[in-house]
Amino acid sequence: MPVYRERLWPTPWIYIATLLLVPASILVLAPVSMPAGIVTGIVLYGACVGTLSLTSPVVEVSDDVLRAGRAEIALSQTGEAVAADEAQTRVEMGTGLDARAYLVTRGWVKTLVRVPIEDVADPVPYWLVSSRRANELAAAINGSRRPEHGERVD
Repeated sequence: MPVYRERLWPTPWIYIATLLLVPASILVLAPVSMPAGIVTGIVLYGACVGTLSLTSPVVEVSDDVLRAGRAEIALSQTGEAVAADEAQTRVEMGTGLDARAYLVTRGWVKTLVRVPIEDVADPVPYWLVSSRRANELAAAINGSRRPEHGERVD
């Protein structure tokens, strides 16, 4: 059972903006065939919506593992996760970005979590993971790494 799970769906305005494919297709194909333009626009819109929806990554913390998109890492190999607000996210994704970092980010999600990697054999210094609930994700990562109450740490 996941401690935290979130799918990074596109925001509604992206679906609305993509709807502009319909009149664009009609405009391009109207001189040839109006029905072909309408059908092409609807098919293109459906393909874009399907692609946006099917490729939306899932972020999950469960069983002492962080999964972000297709990658996963044991939480025992991570450091203290830190949530970034919108301003910090712009810095992390801009001038503060290390080219070796692993990214699961989406432009329509304004906050993210930075997860340092403590495995010395791993060339990736940290993960940046988009989340609409960055504080909750960071707390789930940090909380899942702690031993259960009464459990002894050696």
